[in-house]
Amino acid sequence: MIEESGNTISIPQLALKIDVDTYRGTCEGVPRLVETLKRHGVQATFFFSLGTDHTGRAIRRVFRPGFLGKVSRTSVLEHYGLKTLLYGTLLPGPDIGRNCAQILRSVRDAGFEVGIHCYDHIRWQDYVAGKDNEWTRHEMQCAVDRFIEIFGVAPKAHAAAGWQMNRHALRLMQRLGFDYSSDTRGTHPFLPTWNAELVDCPQLPTTLPTLDEIINREGVTVENVAQYLLGLTADPPAMGHVFTLHAELEGGKWMPVFEQLIIGWKEQGYELVSLRQYLENLKGILPRNELVIGTVDGRSGTLAMQGKS
Repeated sequence: MIEESGNTISIPQLALKIDVDTYRGTCEGVPRLVETLKRHGVQATFFFSLGTDHTGRAIRRVFRPGFLGKVSRTSVLEHYGLKTLLYGTLLPGPDIGRNCAQILRSVRDAGFEVGIHCYDHIRWQDYVAGKDNEWTRHEMQCAVDRFIEIFGVAPKAHAAAGWQMNRHALRLMQRLGFDYSSDTRGTHPFLPTWNAELVDCPQLPTTLPTLDEIINREGVTVENVAQYLLGLTADPPAMGHVFTLHAELEGGKWMPVFEQLIIGWKEQGYELVSLRQYLENLKGILPRNELVIGTVDGRSGTLAMQGKS
């Protein structure tokens, strides 16, 4: 918010949420994204996978509706590399948090907010929806302990791998003292409920489609996807937007698209911020919305979503 001639003027904000899923994304994509964000003078929040990279085990998703279509549309081998696709199967997976601790700290030292994505990305994304409290607590505690080991402080922000959650995880967001979480897809920030159980940890949902959900669908290509997304953001909503990008994609071959988006969003008048800055700019009491399980066009399987109030 700014003051001009005694009047409060709202500047639309668009929060950049960067999910870092893999060892390669951490080593290669993260430094490139930090350099790009600094060069453009914009902020973002990085959410790290902190345990072992077991990306190769995602092969189990081959029977999930829509999975093969997504793989063929987004050239998974090109973006992730053969070694990454073998981690946890034919190749032992590297420990991201242990091997890349200095890279992770360098993101914080460069002035960017950091948070937890998960401990084991594949394990959380593929299993958390059906797991009990003890399994969920163990996975989350592993991530929290590793975050403290790396950064020396407790984490305050969480973004679930694959937008996958259960009611135990929601409760843990509150009990572990997170200031906010970004585990859902939706239209605006809210306080979640699960079967009428209130959770006092704000959800800042991803409001825009991700690049891998829309490229090579319905005439959208790498060449025109920036124009397509800018069309969706041309009329800023009252509570702004959250855009999720991935270190493996926008930090790799889709970096030119990301830079087009940064320039375009600035021209549309958006301030590009971290999720914490976005949260701090929200005014008034957040609405209560049920957290539901649903689907998103272009993404396989189900995921956590913002339901009706």
